[in-house]
Amino acid sequence: MRELIIGKNDAGQRLDKFITKTLRLPMSLLYKSIRTKKIKVNRKRAEAGQMLAEGDVIQCFLAEDLFTLGKKNADSKTVVAERELKSLAGELKIIYEDENILLVNKPQGLSVHEDEGARANTLIGYIQSYLYKKGEYKPDCEQSFAPALCNRIDKNTGGIVIAAKNAEALRVMNEKIRGREIDKFYLAAVHGIPKPAEDTLYAYLTKDERTNTVKVYGKNPPRGAKEIITKYRVIARRDDEALIEVELLTGRTHQIRAHMAYIGHPLLGDGKYGVNRDDRRRGYKHQALYSYKLRFSFSDEAKTALDYLNGKEFSIPKDEIYFAKEFFK
Repeated sequence: MRELIIGKNDAGQRLDKFITKTLRLPMSLLYKSIRTKKIKVNRKRAEAGQMLAEGDVIQCFLAEDLFTLGKKNADSKTVVAERELKSLAGELKIIYEDENILLVNKPQGLSVHEDEGARANTLIGYIQSYLYKKGEYKPDCEQSFAPALCNRIDKNTGGIVIAAKNAEALRVMNEKIRGREIDKFYLAAVHGIPKPAEDTLYAYLTKDERTNTVKVYGKNPPRGAKEIITKYRVIARRDDEALIEVELLTGRTHQIRAHMAYIGHPLLGDGKYGVNRDDRRRGYKHQALYSYKLRFSFSDEAKTALDYLNGKEFSIPKDEIYFAKEFFK
């Protein structure tokens, strides 16, 4: 029999989710073990969806070779991860940091996660390495948690990304994002001058997973299309181009790029929803889009560990964004 003690970063999750992350048991064996009381919580019969609290003790009456296999797999992953954490030297542009979260200015061209085709050389890799070297992230002491991103932006879009240092911060921030309690603002350079100079656009969007592209519809959208709401404001003009501030009222894949192209104003440098041949000659290697400002606008419905952030706003100066500063020369 083995015992697993629930720590601070393990609490607040379902029993089955915790066991899956920690022991890596086959799903069929996991649920059978819970059902037949070979996995208990505080020596009592447990349910798969039971929420764990700090200090709970999980008793696992399983064959020793299952623990050996799980531990071996976990250790080999941890060793590789720690080796990479020690050697990573990616530069982080930190906008804000406290004991719970990090706000980082992600450069264009950097993937946020390894599922975008990279491995450790990703934004989350650099963040975990940074916290590891500071002594704030100790993989050997964690059973089911690692510092994680709360939001993500495309590889070729730059801007503010939120990272959580602990499980409670991750849970709260994810709830706030789902509840649209964080206001997100982007800067974009577009072809043409949008008219009117300020507007809120409503449309519908579908995504083609095969090509990783989206299509925008006005009236009579196809079944399964999702509503998109995009608010923009022209803040500078240069010849037949405009710098706009965009507030995302919904957050769909490629929403800003596709919605602006749909109304006839594709982003500079955007070859997916516009023609960027001439833009590239001018030095636009990526779409001219930057997540430059966010504001925490939490509701007062429930107290959380992150309430001290409510009302705070963080931004990247416009003169630090290459395409934006061109409009103010």
